[in-house]
Amino acid sequence: MDPAPSISYSITVRLEVPSGGSAVSELTTTVEQSGGVVTALDVSPPSSGDREGLRIDLTCATSGTEHADRVVAALEAIADVDVRKVSDRTFLMHLGGVIETAAKHPLRNRDDLSMVYTPGVARICQAIAADREDARRLTIKRNSVAVVTDGSAVLGLGNIGPHAALPVMEGKAALFKGFADIDAWPLCLDTQDVDQIVETVAAVSPGFAGINLEDISAPRCFEVEARLRERLDIPVFHDDQHGTAIVVLAALRNALLVVGKRIEDVRLVMSGAGAAGTAILRLLIEAGLSDVVVCDVSGVVHAERGDTDESMQWIATNTNRSGLTGTLREVLPGADVFIGVSAPNVLDADDVAAMAEGSIVFALANPDPEVDPIVARRHATVVATGRSDHPNQINNVLAFPGIFRGLLDAQSRGIDDSVLLAAADAIAATVAPDELSANYIVPSVFHPDVHARVAAAVRSAASGAAARP
Repeated sequence: MDPAPSISYSITVRLEVPSGGSAVSELTTTVEQSGGVVTALDVSPPSSGDREGLRIDLTCATSGTEHADRVVAALEAIADVDVRKVSDRTFLMHLGGVIETAAKHPLRNRDDLSMVYTPGVARICQAIAADREDARRLTIKRNSVAVVTDGSAVLGLGNIGPHAALPVMEGKAALFKGFADIDAWPLCLDTQDVDQIVETVAAVSPGFAGINLEDISAPRCFEVEARLRERLDIPVFHDDQHGTAIVVLAALRNALLVVGKRIEDVRLVMSGAGAAGTAILRLLIEAGLSDVVVCDVSGVVHAERGDTDESMQWIATNTNRSGLTGTLREVLPGADVFIGVSAPNVLDADDVAAMAEGSIVFALANPDPEVDPIVARRHATVVATGRSDHPNQINNVLAFPGIFRGLLDAQSRGIDDSVLLAAADAIAATVAPDELSANYIVPSVFHPDVHARVAAAVRSAASGAAARP
């Protein structure tokens, strides 16, 4: 069975059909019988000028490229229907990229040119040379963020390289602009060497007020972030780590309110010890979590396993206070909370049923979660995923636009846990008490207040500890 149709796989099919009869209804029926969903249908005279025919642009959502091909084949099989063109709407949207630059002032005459560029611009350069801080006031630096990747861990696609990563970075830049009015620039680096990444980002940093690291694989991402934070006087934020952690903490705070438990009292089991899992773990511990067991592909992380990776050693030292060993399924029974940032289908209904009463399941592997959300809801009180077609989507877009808006407004020179906690609290508080339910623990990314609230909370937090001298 195909997955549910999605707008991300929508197509527009241009057809020419006879003007009489039931052609239009036959087209829509054929699409629906093929598993598609018709979202638009535009009728106009055919390009040939044939008054006996109609040109129809039929737009429908499908579940994937193979499904789209089957829908088109079914349309072609209808008698007297001529399929002229098929367009993938997502590819059309990305033709030439999804972002552009624009001048803030028109160049109408010599006066405009002499102030925007030479000779007038020389005075601006001299002012910045005399006081480097003026770059934040007199250039695009004050509102600019670099979105940096090496293409080594892109979405669910893996190590696809910098060229293939560029559409994702463009999309990220569009989100920065759309949700927080920040000018973000994709920087896709053709190297996966830590030293080269650090040196390159440091070299281009004068043009930016913040660095957003994106889709860099673990464990290299930890070192890249740490070294850049130490070296630069602007905030460095790895969204795959900290953006995810912030939204998970916000969602967990509200989920615990739903089930009437406190973070200090719950037992949590986590599947996944990569970049996202480690960041989530660190922030939850900072927020008061104490009883937590982490599992990876080798089972429970504990001190006797002999892991040599520094991040794994930290996990072993700061978790599993009971010294448990074994597998994920062996340690999950009785847990209040499960958080998965690992692999699809590692749990089933029996595993969720064995958790404590009023259990919480965050199955965040994408596109296929650790346990089917529909199955999990039979036994868990609150279920969240990373998917947009289920309630309670854990989406980083709730966090990073407002975080950087607040950091840039505060002219912050760094970032620390107080900023992350403030952002999580702001997201959680956006869900009003009378709105909170098992199926609504985080606001929509289109909530009119969420990004402004996050920005305000971060601006307040960043004006203190995160603003390094």
